[in-house]
Amino acid sequence: MSMRNGLWNAAKWKLMKAHLGYNDEEMKVFRENPRNEDVLSKAPALLNKTIVLTVVESHGCNSQHKVGDKFTFDGAGNLLTKLCPGKICIYALNAAAGMIFASNELFYAGVDPNDMRFKRAACFDVGVQCGGWGRIVLELSVQDR
Repeated sequence: MSMRNGLWNAAKWKLMKAHLGYNDEEMKVFRENPRNEDVLSKAPALLNKTIVLTVVESHGCNSQHKVGDKFTFDGAGNLLTKLCPGKICIYALNAAAGMIFASNELFYAGVDPNDMRFKRAACFDVGVQCGGWGRIVLELSVQDR
């Protein structure tokens, strides 16, 4: 076990209690769920990841997202706004949520999220041909920081 992991194991419950704002009773319930121990044991490695959703197709996008735009998240799925375009369409984020959840679940299960079979999703606008305005397609990758 690395020194970093040893420090994390010693401090994780106290840190999580403060981070989540739990009282003693809530923390007891949190600690009794074995899933939480498993997820927290993988947290240090996940913190060293960056989730990137790259626009791979774009046509008629009202928010002007272009091919090559990147929406960047930390390993926990928090949007890193300083690394993103100045504005991001909420409907693109809706598509991102499921892919980020799936990538984290794969990571927790010990599977490389980059091996995900279906790593593309689109905003729910169907494009002008189907009565909408435009559409973008995003592709997920998980990278080391």
